[in-house]
Amino acid sequence: MSGGSAGEGRVLRATVTRLRMDRPPERYPPLPVGVQLALLRCRNMPLHYYRYLYDRVGRTWHWTAALMLSDAELAERLSSSRTDIHVLYMDGAPAGFFELRLLNEGECRLVHFGLMAHAIGRGLGRWFLGEAIRAAWAHNPRLVSVETCTLDHPAALGLYQKMGFEPVWRKEETVRELSSRERAAVLMRE
Repeated sequence: MSGGSAGEGRVLRATVTRLRMDRPPERYPPLPVGVQLALLRCRNMPLHYYRYLYDRVGRTWHWTAALMLSDAELAERLSSSRTDIHVLYMDGAPAGFFELRLLNEGECRLVHFGLMAHAIGRGLGRWFLGEAIRAAWAHNPRLVSVETCTLDHPAALGLYQKMGFEPVWRKEETVRELSSRERAAVLMRE
C-alpha cells in the first residue's frame, strides 16, 4: 500500500478472483425466520439512491468505481435493459442490494452484492446470495459469474464457493480509496 498526496485516498492492493457457475443450484437457502424482509426489483432508480446504496454497502470494502461515474454514465447504466438491480429491505429499511449485468456472451454477471453494516451478522448472507443467483439464472444465461477481491468481506470468497461458484482466474489490482472530501462531493450529486 502506498499513500497518495494530500486530499487523495490511499492506494490499496487486492487480489481479484473471478468465479463462475455453469448451472443453477439444485436448492436455494431458505428465507431466514424471525426477521421481516422484502426483496424488491428496482426500476428507474434515482441516481442519488443508487449512490447511497453503493456507498453504504461498499464503503467498508473500498468500492469506488461506480461512485466515479458521471451522472450521464450512471444514468445510462441504470436505465440499460442489461442491468437488473434488487434492493433488500429489513424491517422496512434498506439493508443491501445486488446488481446483475447481462453480457453479450450469454453471461450474467453478479456485479455488486452486499449487505449494509446493520444487516451483517444476522444470518442473511447465504439466503440473499441465493436470491441473487436465482435472479441471475432467471435471465436464462449460459453461465453466471462474479468477481470478489481480498478487500471484500473476509467470508465472500468462501460463500461464493459454498454456493456453487468455481474460481477461473486471479489477478492483482490496485484501488484508490476516495478521500472524505471526494466521497462527500459524489454523494451530494443528484
